[in-house]
Amino acid sequence: MKIGILGTGHIGKTLVKELSAAGHDVKVANSRGPETIDAELLTAGARAVTTQEALRDVEVVILSIPLNAIPKIAPLVADLPDETVVIDTSNYYPFRDTKIDAIEAGQVESLWVAEQLGRPIAKAWNAIGSASLGRKGKPKGDAGRIAIPVAADRNRDREVAMALVEDTGLDAVHSGTLADSWRQQPGAPVYCTDLMHDEIEGALSAAERARLPARRDLGVAVMQERLGDGTTNPDEEWGVRLVRAINM
Repeated sequence: MKIGILGTGHIGKTLVKELSAAGHDVKVANSRGPETIDAELLTAGARAVTTQEALRDVEVVILSIPLNAIPKIAPLVADLPDETVVIDTSNYYPFRDTKIDAIEAGQVESLWVAEQLGRPIAKAWNAIGSASLGRKGKPKGDAGRIAIPVAADRNRDREVAMALVEDTGLDAVHSGTLADSWRQQPGAPVYCTDLMHDEIEGALSAAERARLPARRDLGVAVMQERLGDGTTNPDEEWGVRLVRAINM
């Protein structure tokens, strides 16, 4: 597929590598310009382009940018054809994104994103840590392959997002509509806990909406105390153990 990826953070970089290696035609952009994109990201065939170029003549757009940057790119996304699948990977973290009143009041993060963009989206790759995404992918059918939830309202959005998740070495599990996607937000049992396919449904069902913010913030506090700067991601073992202890 022709894919445009916006963002070269922890998740964005890994998606560029994995989807390029899987044979997709990938263009990648960041907010600083194509000349700032590490050439190592492009070794599997991806091309570094401007944001406008990344959104031109593509079938899928993946947004891997901080949630508070969504409104800034909304005018560009508004020009995409309706059939273009837009997949959002973001999560809301008040310490990073500044407080967003609607989400603080209870709006589901994915619905807020869809509202800002003025179009349907799919939600995927938000519920796995970047270290696990980069190091734990396995071929389809291998024992121990991690599964992650995918939420969407439209059938095509769901089908395309799930197929691409599979191409990144993970099992995709449809978690429901965007309105239900709070079950895969930070603080939920399915969030960054590296579960197998047959464990996902139970984890989604066990989510308690009112408890998510406190669990999210507790995890952040522990990671900041341990890692220091609040931007360094934990490795795939320690981080998973911590989040499982808090979220499950």
